[in-house]
Amino acid sequence: MLEKGLLSLLSPGGAKGLSILIYHRVLPHKDPLFPSEVDAAEFSAQIAMLKSRFNVLPLIDAVRRARAGTLPARAAAITFDDGYADNAEVALPLLQRHGLHATFFVATGFLNGGRMWNDSVYELVRRAPDGVLDATPLGLGSHPLHTIGDRQRAIPALIGQLKYLPIAERQRQVDRLVALAGVTLPDDLMMTSAQVRKLHAAGMGIGAHTVNHPILARLPDDEARREIAQGKHALEELIDARVPLFAYPNGKPGEDYEARHVAMARELQFEGAVSTSWGASRARPDLFQLPRFTPWDRSRLRFVLRMARNLTTSAQLA
Repeated sequence: MLEKGLLSLLSPGGAKGLSILIYHRVLPHKDPLFPSEVDAAEFSAQIAMLKSRFNVLPLIDAVRRARAGTLPARAAAITFDDGYADNAEVALPLLQRHGLHATFFVATGFLNGGRMWNDSVYELVRRAPDGVLDATPLGLGSHPLHTIGDRQRAIPALIGQLKYLPIAERQRQVDRLVALAGVTLPDDLMMTSAQVRKLHAAGMGIGAHTVNHPILARLPDDEARREIAQGKHALEELIDARVPLFAYPNGKPGEDYEARHVAMARELQFEGAVSTSWGASRARPDLFQLPRFTPWDRSRLRFVLRMARNLTTSAQLA
């Protein structure tokens, strides 16, 4: 088959690389505002394809086998970031149906009714009445909201201006935007403690992702370390088990996290950590900067082509 042959050509001699996929949400149905967001049918098809062409391992097993030099050819692992409720309610049953494992990296500060700042922006733009969102008093520009296309353009325009602000200032700006839009936002986007325990009880991996999902590179060292350590501790208390893996928020090497944060993850006794740099880990990777990528292609062949490209990509390190 073309797909299998392509992957074989790109991993000659059974090259031992590890491809790690990142997901955030798996929606029950398509969202007109975010048509590229994976829904249940697409996720099911993607992980079925992954299972048929790759050796899919729990990420912690892959980390340990990479350390030992015993990774199989075309090893892969599935991960989720942030802690959305649909991970437990939509993704978990599909993973179980296909007999696959995933690791869920949870930012603990948003559990039980919290909401990430970017989701507040998404949802206020979704819910704002037809017209113009005039955020010029906040220094954030004016944004027409007459059509779905207008709203799709407004979201990255606002996110781009807010993303790298200090956490407290960013939240103040988001709160002002919500008040300006005059909307009520949902409080059920993120998991409850019970849903995290549900994933753990089902045999899934639970990983740390800080408390408040900050850009670690923008924090003083003591605050960055506290975010990492407290997120780990909160999850370990929640599931009554060790949490051995960490995901850097946003995860761009040298931009969102730096070598000092890699050192913190080691010192806090994680076994490994993941970034969002493209690439497949090679035989002896840096286990605290494992690359990952998002498989956004919809057709089966394009999905395989992207997986194949990822096998040949060298990941960046901090």
